Amino acid sequence: MDITEIRTPKRSKNHMIPNKIGTEPDLVEVDTTWCSIQPMQVAQGVLTVGELEVHHHQKKDLPVIDVRKPDTTGAVSISGSKYIPYDELVERMDELDENNPTIFFCNGPQCPQSSIAIKNLLSAGYPANKILYYRGGMHDWITLGLPVQGSLQGK
Repeated sequence: MDITEIRTPKRSKNHMIPNKIGTEPDLVEVDTTWCSIQPMQVAQGVLTVGELEVHHHQKKDLPVIDVRKPDTTGAVSISGSKYIPYDELVERMDELDENNPTIFFCNGPQCPQSSIAIKNLLSAGYPANKILYYRGGMHDWITLGLPVQGSLQGK
């Protein structure tokens, strides 16, 4: 098996969105069998962070940006995050705070949206030392039962 190849599951439901299982409020299904595994370090000078770093970042009221496309969000995001789709990020750079580091995330380790967003920002001249990459994304965040805004899709 080539773990670097793009994987496409053969199922009818949207596999990119964590889905509720039954009537349990905190029980979700997370499908990671799609797309391709993203690197731990997305670009030189960009720090990769985990859940605790995201939490501490939020406690300091620093920016966290959800870069997922609308059809991949399931109307749920990390609590306190701002939404700017990855393909609009460069045009909307004026909405970012270059004085503070910003965390960017998407669906998880298999989702390329935040990697693409970060590379596009760097190409547009945004400083690497102001970019933090949360590789775990929504899949890891929800799997760990951490706070979200919005509501998960039900079955």
